[in-house]
Amino acid sequence: MSRKKSITAFILILFLIATIFSSCQDNGKEVVVYTSVDQVYSEPILRYFEEQTGINVKAVYDIEATKTVGLVNRLIAEKDYPQADVFWSGEFVQTILLKGKGMLAPYLSPNASDIPSQYIDPENYWTGFAGRARVLLVNTDLVSPDDYPDSIYDLVDDTWPADQTGIAYPLFGTTATHAAALYAAEGTEEARDYFTQIYERGVRVVDGNSVVRDMVVSGQMKIGMTDTDDSCAALEKGEPVAIIFPDQDSLGTFVIPNTVAMIQDGPNPDEAKQLIDFLLSVETAKLLIENGWCQIPLRPVDARSGCNLDTNIVTMQIDLKSVYDQLETASNELTEIFIR
Repeated sequence: MSRKKSITAFILILFLIATIFSSCQDNGKEVVVYTSVDQVYSEPILRYFEEQTGINVKAVYDIEATKTVGLVNRLIAEKDYPQADVFWSGEFVQTILLKGKGMLAPYLSPNASDIPSQYIDPENYWTGFAGRARVLLVNTDLVSPDDYPDSIYDLVDDTWPADQTGIAYPLFGTTATHAAALYAAEGTEEARDYFTQIYERGVRVVDGNSVVRDMVVSGQMKIGMTDTDDSCAALEKGEPVAIIFPDQDSLGTFVIPNTVAMIQDGPNPDEAKQLIDFLLSVETAKLLIENGWCQIPLRPVDARSGCNLDTNIVTMQIDLKSVYDQLETASNELTEIFIR
């Protein structure tokens, strides 16, 4: 037999073995998950679940232009004929919205036993895990360690020149959620006053957390408020920055968890529970930290992110539903302040 024919025969044998193995692994079970978590992070986790369970995962990922809102609108449109079993979101606001619309089914996973109660729906319709924190990013070429800020209120302190500090617009994304958290934790009057001072001082307000990061990295800002994932990306590249968890002696640092929930009347409820259990496991928490999606695991996990953050921090103790309830008020007031 020629060498070419031998190689062809060998490849054919490997293909047949793979086909047989695949058919043995396929137990006919499947689960459908809609996720707003970036595909580069979520897909490896879901593929690993397939390997561990033999359950086929059909995943619908977000589209960057619509993100979580697009998936939520699709779920709402499918309410009378649910196609999804599980909703895995990179935040909690839209998950709470789905609960209010009767879209979710209650399920308390045994793997949620050590997750703090503030991250679990009181009626067990959703569970939080894998958090990102709202932090201050400092340019270490411009600010010495002795002068590092330690509070989000440093942004309205005259010690820091307004044109060298910055935030993303508090009407969108995690900055809007953080604003609503301040309304819930500090009260409407104090939160409104805080953002009014930011506007009137002339603090730089830019189009997104990654822009804040880039301006701190380049030295256009000394400090900026952003998320741990954006901040870690800069730190891992060796940029001259430091990450500060703010308000450790007072309010605490606001943490935004991922959430997972089971869809009401989804086609595969048993498999949905298995996927939820898997996502809420300590093993998955480690994987999500190691792949860079989250930096704050919410409960003790023996893993550190690529930027080696110490996650033993004081977090803002606040009910996430109360944050959700303040979103409209915060949005209306901040629109009046920032959009004139």
